[in-house]
Amino acid sequence: MASLLSWVPIVNRWVTTDEKDEPRAIDIPPVHVHRIEADPERRARCLKHLLKANHVNHAIVYHNLEFDNHLPHILCSAYLLGATEPQLHTIYEAESKHLEPWRDSPSEVIEDDWRDFLGDKRYQRAYVDFFEDALALKFSYEWKRVVDHYMFKGEQPLVHGLIGGLGHPLIHLGYAYELDSKEVAMEALGLASVQYNYLHKYLDDESYTRPPSFVSDSPLELLNKVASDKRFDGLFKKPEFENIDKLFEKHEDLVLEYWNAWDLSDPVKQFEKSQEAAVALLVATVTPGTHAYNFFIVHILTTSHAVRILLPVIPAKFQMSLVRGWWLLALAVYISQLRPKIDPDNVESDLKGRRWTHVEYEALNSPYATDSHYVKAIRAMRDIARTWGDVHERYLAAALTFSDNFRGWVY
Repeated sequence: MASLLSWVPIVNRWVTTDEKDEPRAIDIPPVHVHRIEADPERRARCLKHLLKANHVNHAIVYHNLEFDNHLPHILCSAYLLGATEPQLHTIYEAESKHLEPWRDSPSEVIEDDWRDFLGDKRYQRAYVDFFEDALALKFSYEWKRVVDHYMFKGEQPLVHGLIGGLGHPLIHLGYAYELDSKEVAMEALGLASVQYNYLHKYLDDESYTRPPSFVSDSPLELLNKVASDKRFDGLFKKPEFENIDKLFEKHEDLVLEYWNAWDLSDPVKQFEKSQEAAVALLVATVTPGTHAYNFFIVHILTTSHAVRILLPVIPAKFQMSLVRGWWLLALAVYISQLRPKIDPDNVESDLKGRRWTHVEYEALNSPYATDSHYVKAIRAMRDIARTWGDVHERYLAAALTFSDNFRGWVY
């Protein structure tokens, strides 16, 4: 565990300022941007057309406003893994079967009241229309200016709500930047608006940032401590998503104790460790032969990957809060799923001579190649390895273990 004395100056780093030249606390290189809008290559044009078709035809939340439209996530992930045009079309046809058309909202959203309906999923169409109108009428079709204006301005910036809806707005925004897609960006703003919930307050209100009773610079160490903390025993009867709301309603202090315990005095190194933890949570919690990969825990990995995409491009003053928001979501999901043991021995050590090309092939050709979260998880692990290097091939081993043993999700 890190020294408690290191906690004091960290708090000052979390306090944001309006200085445009504020140094970046987590200075990592931006990912390569695939500008599909202007790319003449056939695969890029195919992806562009499919994203536009989804944008026009399908709601961003559906099935009684409970499920998220993951089609942009899997299309972009598959494209970045090298999917062919026929493979992209197959994904579109498979995923779109479950989606629903847009429905009218109770009313329009306008500049004077756009914050009044935050968190109300019935307004998804109205929010997307509102942001697209702003794109055309106020910001000359420059979608990043729209995002900057509505995501990062005000006393309670929308960026602090990206972890609502299991982090789907965060994931969506990451793909918007990586593929330079205005359609995906407007959808991300819409998702951030309708899935805005109470979690934003922990980032907006500094009173929730409290001196911890212990600290560690290792998310894995803290998660293992959570796993053995008997105060969490018996809180929930079974692992389910609904436990998250109950957790914050009845046991907020426990969550905040661990949330504030993460020592971020070396932000780049600690972010690297957080990505390592995200991979371990998905793969090392599954006993070999059980195939019990958790649908909710995979979101800890895919949101971490989205954070990696966004850190180099968002205003510097929101970097630390974005990472801390991810950590809050990770803790909540982990506890809600009854704190499965993280055992590195669950990860295969014999790679059998296989490389990332094998993993990429499996992502695009296995029976699960149209499963959004399966493809996204593989793509996230590959890119985490590329970001930090994989000298000991731990990320490759995790990805191979996952692809070898995946048989569907446990909910």
